[in-house]
Amino acid sequence: MLVLLAAGVALAVAAGAQDGPAPGSRFVCTALPPEAARAGCPLPAMPMQGGALSPEEELRAAVLQLRETVVQQKETLGAQREAIRELTGKLARCEGLTGGKAQGPAATGKDTMGDLPRDPGHVVEQLSRSLQTLKDRLESLEHQLRVNVSNAVLPSDFREVLQRRLGELERQLLSKVAELEDEKSLLHNETSAHRQKTENALNALLQRVTELERGNSAFKSPDAFKVSLPLRTNYLYGKIKKTLPELYAFTICLWLRSSALPGIGTPFSYAVPGQANEIVLIEWGNNPIELLINDKVAQLPLFVSDGKWHHICITWTTRDGMWEAFQDGEKLGTGENLAPWHPIKPGGVLILGQEQDTVGGRFDATQAFVGELSQFNIWDRVLRAQEIINIANCSTNMPGNIIPWVDNNVDVFGGASKWPVETCEERLLDL
Repeated sequence: MLVLLAAGVALAVAAGAQDGPAPGSRFVCTALPPEAARAGCPLPAMPMQGGALSPEEELRAAVLQLRETVVQQKETLGAQREAIRELTGKLARCEGLTGGKAQGPAATGKDTMGDLPRDPGHVVEQLSRSLQTLKDRLESLEHQLRVNVSNAVLPSDFREVLQRRLGELERQLLSKVAELEDEKSLLHNETSAHRQKTENALNALLQRVTELERGNSAFKSPDAFKVSLPLRTNYLYGKIKKTLPELYAFTICLWLRSSALPGIGTPFSYAVPGQANEIVLIEWGNNPIELLINDKVAQLPLFVSDGKWHHICITWTTRDGMWEAFQDGEKLGTGENLAPWHPIKPGGVLILGQEQDTVGGRFDATQAFVGELSQFNIWDRVLRAQEIINIANCSTNMPGNIIPWVDNNVDVFGGASKWPVETCEERLLDL
């Protein structure tokens, strides 16, 4: 390159010598000896005119400056070529380690720079292309590394550990599923057994109720039985099959035993359409025993919640609503104006042990009778006091002419039961 630059300068000087100095030019062109140019010898000094540099001196100075520039560029390009060679070698080694196939000039061992152009502008462009090539190869190398890592085969030891762990988890899962199946089967069996036991108990109870409803009992006489209501519920009760005719007076007598507190509940109730409280005997909560007729109330001076048998009789007549209350043959109270001139309506339902809110139903457990009932009789007249005493002291047996106490006239429901009753004398001893 230095020779070319020197030759160019020589040609320019020769051309200036032929054409003569340009007007106003300070340079006087003189041919440069070829041997001096080839040897790099300093130009001969030319005399200065008027204190200014001679053309030879100016030319020499320019050539020296140009030589220094060329030497600096040559050193810079040499350093860049060395750096590129080093990078290319490292890149080739990396590609060899990763198993990648080198692409481009480095694959053949050829310098990526090639022959550098002499022109500085071309040198910069060539450097840019080389750097871009290196960048592309580096990106290819990184991609190859990622692919190799993703496709890498796991070490055999690690695979064995992973397989053992997966096998253990699978066994645990199968064991848990088996346990759940066993629990499900056990729960189903327990539920089935409990359901079967409940059904057997209900069937036995239903069979017993059916037998009692058919009147298939072993009582000594048709009236020698009692109805047992052991729990305060809304489903244990007895029902009188016969109903009442229209009544203008009545007497109701019964034996009862209860120790329930507070209050014995409802020994009996009679309901008709439109009036659930046509006739009711009730002791509810801490209230005294009450007699309701057509929803009118009279409080009775009776006390029977001591757990003993007691004989109760109640009389009533529509004339002035007169009433009387007897306990164990003794009249304890009397009154009037209880639903006066109201006849008892016929065709209703007579229930033992529950208070009716509708005809034959809607019972309230808090008003249920708890205990035993027997000898429930109804007459369509007011019995005389002596008749009531004779019934209470067992000197006479006088069934009711409207509702007599006989086995085939009483049904029991919900777990209520019929049992042989103590004799009248035994009940008297309990007083």
